[in-house]
Amino acid sequence: MPERKSVALTIAGSDPSGGAGIQADLKTFHQFGVYGEAVITLVTVQNTVEVKRVEVLAADLVAQQIRAVVSDIPPRAAKTGALGNWEIIEVVSAAAADFSFPLVVDPVILTKHHAALLTADAIEALKTLLFPRAFLLTPNLEEASMLTRTNVCDVPSMRKAAETLVAMGPKAVLVKGGHLTGDAVDILFYEGEWMEFTSPRIETLHTHGTGCTYSAAITASLAAGDDLRTAVGKAKRYITEAIRSNPGLGAGSGPVNHHAGGYSNVT
Repeated sequence: MPERKSVALTIAGSDPSGGAGIQADLKTFHQFGVYGEAVITLVTVQNTVEVKRVEVLAADLVAQQIRAVVSDIPPRAAKTGALGNWEIIEVVSAAAADFSFPLVVDPVILTKHHAALLTADAIEALKTLLFPRAFLLTPNLEEASMLTRTNVCDVPSMRKAAETLVAMGPKAVLVKGGHLTGDAVDILFYEGEWMEFTSPRIETLHTHGTGCTYSAAITASLAAGDDLRTAVGKAKRYITEAIRSNPGLGAGSGPVNHHAGGYSNVT
């Protein structure tokens, strides 16, 4: 009997250009040697230059997708990305109440081109309904600022934001400092302890899908059995190399390199 393969689930939107959303998540899961499942929440019309259209799926359709995959091929870890509106957050949160595996919540609010992927009222739903179900929350600086209604712009304010966000319910918060001046410093707050994950800043336009890819790498590592600190460390090294070795595709902000390293070497 072959060893049962680790399984990871993404609940997120579709990016037809392949750089972000479920496409990026599934590529990342595969690179980490994890079987990927995907529940689609919304469909976008976008490329590396612009986002032209966002269509959110019916909430009951999203709920049915989740039940279908979890009942038949239960994952060992899951993540959320763009959820679209209050109704979808509500059904995802209800489903997550029965999850026996860790849930990574990437609070996607805007695209890289600042197109809205979440309605204004749904931001409150994220806080009140989904955050208490989350094992890990992974906001970038802009998302952390919006969620805490403060200016998160440096390491001290990142730490303060992490404390504020943990108080909303997630067991851990990773505030990502990819937009800091200088080194890219990410702050993890977990079980009352702090960890910093630092990498040199890579000057490139091609960073489309970094948040999706980073959270997917953490999810894949958790699904493979790693503890949170190890998972974040592996994911940080993976996303750094993925940015550094980006393939330079598209006329705008192109995708990162999802082939970066081999999952067996992402240690």
